Amino acid sequence: MITKLQTTIGLFLLALCATLFSGCASVEHTNTVSLLTAAGFRVRTPETAKQKEIYASLQPRTVLRATIKGKGVFYVYKDEEKGIAYVGREAEYQRYKQLAIQQQIAQQYYMAAEMNRQAAYGWYGAWGPRGYWW
Repeated sequence: MITKLQTTIGLFLLALCATLFSGCASVEHTNTVSLLTAAGFRVRTPETAKQKEIYASLQPRTVLRATIKGKGVFYVYKDEEKGIAYVGREAEYQRYKQLAIQQQIAQQYYMAAEMNRQAAYGWYGAWGPRGYWW
């Protein structure tokens, strides 16, 4: 039988998870915007009725490929909260992908270094050859 306390704890944990995951999405969005800007994507605000219609049809927080007759291929990222789009061509998109890969590699190196540091601390700390817990 589920008690009132268990229900309250369950709801609290659910709210906590929702908060944490929404925070992660926000960080990811900010990171994507930073990478797009660094890659040379331009900020565009839809002004005409046709631009607003196209903007409304875009999926938010996703880099999408679009082909416009006579103008070529574009890549678009919709920032729904600000009402803008980040727009770039093939060169900017390739630079964005390159920056994302470089960032991922840097994060992996950082995590490996941190794990090595923690492992070394554990070995040379109270439990390692330099000290004894007893």
